[in-house]
This record gives sequence, structure tokens and C-alpha cells, in this order.
Amino acid sequence: MKLDERLKADCHVICELTESTLLLLNNALVDWFILVPHCEEIELTNLPFQQQTAILNEVNLVARFIQQTCAPDKLNIATLGNVVSQLHIHVIGRKHSDPYWPAPVWGQSPSEPYTEEQVQQKKDQFTAFLNSTNHQAG
Repeated sequence: MKLDERLKADCHVICELTESTLLLLNNALVDWFILVPHCEEIELTNLPFQQQTAILNEVNLVARFIQQTCAPDKLNIATLGNVVSQLHIHVIGRKHSDPYWPAPVWGQSPSEPYTEEQVQQKKDQFTAFLNSTNHQAG
């Protein structure tokens, strides 16, 4: 499965999970992760139920990671696909202090790209989180 060019341009790859590729949107102002399931289907609901459940387990895993490491006030979880049709699931930790609150995060400015060090820190934090939960990366 090839990653959509827009996702590739806008995100950093954090790791490969069993069912999905985990991305970090390149905007350090919001804790914004994207899961891209390993499939050709563009609608989550069209996947076999067992695969939907496995993907939702990974959504829950990323949500727990955000809750434990970023202390959000609210989680936003969405599959839109209006601009990028490749199935992908946004898992976003929102804070009252983020510059977009309480509006939706899409299409907002300003944004602030992550440094290489910050991206590596997110990767290391997620790896440590996976190890603490005994969840295996793909």
C-alpha cells in the first residue's frame, strides 16, 4: 500500500503498527496523529468487521498514548477523506490552550513545524508507550 502524497508531504512517519501506519501531522501546535490502515478501501465501514475492530484497537491505543503523554482536554477522532481519499483516521489531542480551540483544526493557521528532535522525541515516547503496553509494532 502506497501512502498518499499529501499525507507523505504533511506528516512524519512514527511507526508501522500491525493494521496501520502511524503518522504525526507536522504541526507542533496540536497533538495530531493520523492512522493510515493497510488497505485499499476508502471507507472504514466497508471493511470486514474483524478488520474494523483491529483498526479501532489501534485508534484506542493512540488515544491512550495522547491522553497519557499530552494531557489533552478533549480527544477528536475523525475519518473525513474529503481531500485525501485514502482511508486515514485523525486522532487529535485538543487543549483549551491550543490556538484553534474550540474551532475544528482543519484549515487553520498558524502552524508550527516540528523540529527533527521533537519528531524523534515523539517516536521515542510512542515506542516506550508500546513497550509498556506490550503492544507490538508491525
